[in-house]
Amino acid sequence: MTTAKDLFIIAMDPAPEHPVGQGDLSLALAGAELLDLLDAGTVTVDGDLVVPGGSSVPDDRLLAAAAAGITRQPPHERIEDWLWRRGRDLAAAYQDALEEDGELTRKRSGLLPFGPKEVELVDTPARRRAVARRDEGDPVLASLASAVGLGDEPSDAAEPSLGDETVTNVVATVHEAVMELEAVRQRRTIENTAFANVWRGP
Repeated sequence: MTTAKDLFIIAMDPAPEHPVGQGDLSLALAGAELLDLLDAGTVTVDGDLVVPGGSSVPDDRLLAAAAAGITRQPPHERIEDWLWRRGRDLAAAYQDALEEDGELTRKRSGLLPFGPKEVELVDTPARRRAVARRDEGDPVLASLASAVGLGDEPSDAAEPSLGDETVTNVVATVHEAVMELEAVRQRRTIENTAFANVWRGP
């Protein structure tokens, strides 16, 4: 299992009171993938640049796709740029992959047989491992989850210790990207409201 898959699973297990936004989750998944690639030695981080590491190709197909997208020649990509590029529609890609692997299933919502379908997790060893990792308080998973509003927002004193400057840098950049995305949403809401008011008139 990868940190990215674990993050996707706990984002759906169970469905949170406030559902995680697809954009937020996609950014966090991209950050989780980067941490998985760092752990595998596929990439390294030089300052805030993602630099190719060893030639190992991850077994996980989504992680292999992430590795294939690494910028091999200078100028290398900044962590923030990686998150926005790799994160585009990444949550949907993970949903498709888990459905294909039989780890997600679709069910009808409501009483009508032609109602919309919702996805739910199947009870698999992968799900149990991800939930156990969350319940054990894995600091990396907890920090990525908090970026998308899962779990309690830790205070500065309670912030989990990641124990590695590079990991801390990646996780901090994920938090900043999610906040930037929220700022964009709020700005669009304000602009749309102002536009609607113009059409309504006094």
